[in-house]
Amino acid sequence: MTALLTIVILVFILIAIWQMVKIFDLAQAKTENSQVATDKDNTLNGYLMMGFLAFIYVITIVCVVKWGDLPLLSNSASAHGPTIDNLMTISLVIIFLVQIITQFLLHYFAFKYKGEKGKTALFFADNNKLEAIWTIIPVIVLAGLIIYGLNTWINIMGVDESDDPMVVELYAQQFNWKARYAGADNTLGKANVRLIDIDRANILGLDEADPNAQDDIITTELHLPVGKPVLFKMRSQDVLHSAYMPHFRAQMNCVPGMITQFGFTPTVTTEEMRQTPDMIEKVQHINEIRVEKSEALIAKGEDALERYEFDYLLLCNKICGKSHYNMQMKIVVETQEEYDAWIKEQKEFKNSLIN
Repeated sequence: MTALLTIVILVFILIAIWQMVKIFDLAQAKTENSQVATDKDNTLNGYLMMGFLAFIYVITIVCVVKWGDLPLLSNSASAHGPTIDNLMTISLVIIFLVQIITQFLLHYFAFKYKGEKGKTALFFADNNKLEAIWTIIPVIVLAGLIIYGLNTWINIMGVDESDDPMVVELYAQQFNWKARYAGADNTLGKANVRLIDIDRANILGLDEADPNAQDDIITTELHLPVGKPVLFKMRSQDVLHSAYMPHFRAQMNCVPGMITQFGFTPTVTTEEMRQTPDMIEKVQHINEIRVEKSEALIAKGEDALERYEFDYLLLCNKICGKSHYNMQMKIVVETQEEYDAWIKEQKEFKNSLIN
């Protein structure tokens, strides 16, 4: 009933506004209402265009200085990360320069050639020289970026098998990740979603008859030795997911029914990244915010927020469902000795099955 009354009231309000507009139009019927802009109007619009140009430049500078996460291009933790950052920096610089030049020309010419009585606009019905210039220059710039990008992509995706990379599977499902290590033989066993058997703890559908699957190790936390090449094999159990590891400049879709892959070499341990000046400042800022929010929560009788500590994360970069935001897994990059000690504590697949 309340909803119906609300709708009725809104309808009456709209009708009242409509009637008031009609009355206003009738009151203005006898006044001069020319739709042709005067020199004064054109001059005003010309200065407004220049003012808006200044506003664009000022707001751009403020946004970059205050909210631009410039350190993001300097905290890569993989061997190929600096190459990706360099490509991104070049793209941003080109875009920024083009934006500055084109916006200036657009607003300046709108001001310079504003309408004036007795002044006829000069225009070209066709100019092959101008068309060639504004076609060839973008083609050259974009071709250079595309060729550089393709070359970067080929170098990143071309995993060198001679480096004997560690093979790890990233298994995506709504809404969590599992990691499967290939074990001592460095070969992942066969797997199929049809073989999933929760009663026997075969949660990834490994083929129990495959010898290569016997020493595979399934974990809910991803540990990587620093300086060791890693080749990730990626699967999805249900929908399209995307394995995204921002600090390693790595991302690859996880597609149901097929295996995708991505490889990289981690170069900075978790502890080393925590000690970088940029990360120390970021963590401190986050914890200051958490302290403020915790005070409000405590006043309401709720628990305070835990202090934040940096960790590398594996995220899902596809909107895969209602809990997509929570689909993440901790990544620990550590020394080879620390990794060896951790992996020894994990159960092999043959020992984790429930008979």
